[in-house]
Amino acid sequence: MPSKTESGRILSGMRPTGRLHLGHYHGVLKNWTALQEQSECFFFVADWHALTTHYEEPGVMGANVWEMLVDWLAAGVDPDKATLFIQSRIPQHAELHLLLSMVTPLGWLMRVPSFKDQQQKLNDRDLATYGFLGYPLLQSADILMYRATGVPVGEDQVPHVELTREIARRFNHIFGRDGAFEEKALEALAKLGKKSAKQFVSLRRQWLQEGVSLAREQALQVLEGSGNIGPQDRERLVGYLDGGGREILPEPEALLTPAAKMPGLDGQKMSKSYNNTIQMRDEPERVKTRLMTMPTDPARQRRHDPGDPDKCPVWDLHRIYTDEARRLELASGCRSAGIGCVDCKKPLLEAILKEQSVLRDRARPFEQNPKQVREIIESGCERARDVAQETIHEVRTVVGTLY
Repeated sequence: MPSKTESGRILSGMRPTGRLHLGHYHGVLKNWTALQEQSECFFFVADWHALTTHYEEPGVMGANVWEMLVDWLAAGVDPDKATLFIQSRIPQHAELHLLLSMVTPLGWLMRVPSFKDQQQKLNDRDLATYGFLGYPLLQSADILMYRATGVPVGEDQVPHVELTREIARRFNHIFGRDGAFEEKALEALAKLGKKSAKQFVSLRRQWLQEGVSLAREQALQVLEGSGNIGPQDRERLVGYLDGGGREILPEPEALLTPAAKMPGLDGQKMSKSYNNTIQMRDEPERVKTRLMTMPTDPARQRRHDPGDPDKCPVWDLHRIYTDEARRLELASGCRSAGIGCVDCKKPLLEAILKEQSVLRDRARPFEQNPKQVREIIESGCERARDVAQETIHEVRTVVGTLY
């Protein structure tokens, strides 16, 4: 079984909007808990990103951050398996954002689809700011800072990852080949030792001259198996292997997550802006009241009217919480008017309350001891800062600001 490092590095973040709802849990957090088992994961609170659209609401940020983190922990995100940190605690993000802005064409930012979409959706806010225009670039800095190989996103976020790939490619093209690149590559080659260096040169020749892909893989194995070279020399030799410059910032891949449209209490997508949510740690009585008054198939005006589950907002929740055999039974009862809407809602309510009971139990220790959450974040920020410092040191070196 490959190690977490061999499985790649994952980066993902969420804006702090306070307590999370079941849409966040099923759409994002359950995926995070799966990823942390197989890859090296960095999950961060994107508080600077929140300021790009809600800069006039600084007073709510603090409470939102800690409430959201408790929900992460309640969902099973494990600080022993993943690094949890707050974006603004790692100032290197701002520096990399600034340095990337020096080489990013303005047109690239203006063509990001969400730029105009968000302006239309949030037309009650003044978004004619550089921060809003530049937030996709800040997102790129977040990803490239940790040299993430994968970024879990929905389809609407794929253009942001593509922009990140283009920015990394442009940065590497401009700064990856210094004047003495080949000289430094040969110096790094000598550190491998005579036998390994000879093998590497032979495999490089097979790859560049004959296109033998197996030779490239074997050459990379030679580099990985050597304990004589550091990360910078290894990256330089990878560039030398491909006949180009050094890859300073690797291009990430978009990891498409399953389209999880969590229905809200009105049949629309669950969203705070629609006021149709069930929070992850909601009070049972509130959940019961809201769910039992949830609208159903409009055709079922009376108990004996037959219904159509496909036209009922409640049925969308059953698709998430109820097994197929039980759904078939409920659907038959609905179409024949053998059961009423209350009978249909009861097993759904039981399933949601059971799920929430687990979430509340996991959250309770952190609610009772907020200091524990802050200690987790301090530790995570320290780990993230160490990785960020390595990247920013190399970036400063190649752009010429490390005097």
